[in-house]
Amino acid sequence: MPHVMIDYSPNLEGRLDIAGLCRTLRDAAVATGVLPLAGLRLRATACTHVVIADGNPDHAFLDISVRLRAGRTEEAKAAATAALFAAAEAFCAELLATSSFMLSFEMRDIDPALSPKTSSIRRYLPGEIQ
Repeated sequence: MPHVMIDYSPNLEGRLDIAGLCRTLRDAAVATGVLPLAGLRLRATACTHVVIADGNPDHAFLDISVRLRAGRTEEAKAAATAALFAAAEAFCAELLATSSFMLSFEMRDIDPALSPKTSSIRRYLPGEIQ
């Protein structure tokens, strides 16, 4: 049930393919073997109000947050973190090289006792994905 949430400064619209980044992160997440496709939820939100560093409107940021149910080993989470951040960094490489841009990432566990879930999505996925 991994949630991948991307918050970004609105000045990235037109400068970075946010939908393409979502697809890239989905593919990288699945490739780790740690984050199952059937449970993945990726979303990106432009933050309406931002002040970055000294307030220069040319500064930009993109923050990726992954929440997942507890139960994975620290090693598996560290490997998934490295893989997803590397995918994001590669996707944003041109922006990092040519402008004032901050990229950050965090992965954290969700306490299953405090996070009930239900879903019917697996009934609607092809058999090989379930």
